[in-house]
Amino acid sequence: MEAAKPEGTVKHILLAKFKDGISPDQIDQLIKGYANLVHLIEPMKAFHWGRDVSIENAHQGFTHVFESTFENVEGVAEYIAHPAHDEFANKLLPVLEKILVVDYKPTPVQL
Repeated sequence: MEAAKPEGTVKHILLAKFKDGISPDQIDQLIKGYANLVHLIEPMKAFHWGRDVSIENAHQGFTHVFESTFENVEGVAEYIAHPAHDEFANKLLPVLEKILVVDYKPTPVQL
């Protein structure tokens, strides 16, 4: 396997568990705020989210998945340094009990 090159699509995955007492309305507003970053931060090309629906019960408490798509690793770095990201993170992080972030480059398998 070869090391990730800076060019090429990067997926930024955030797994989250909201703290007890955070209302569904608060969560909905945060999700809308997260999705709006696509319009504020140029390197962020797409945003998708969903709730855990696995029957395997291996979620380790994580309930929500957020996926952002970037053209390359530099785009992720620009996103992380952007003031709109900082402002949103300051709203999101205090209401999370658990968080896990992974960035990866989707790689097709040659059979």
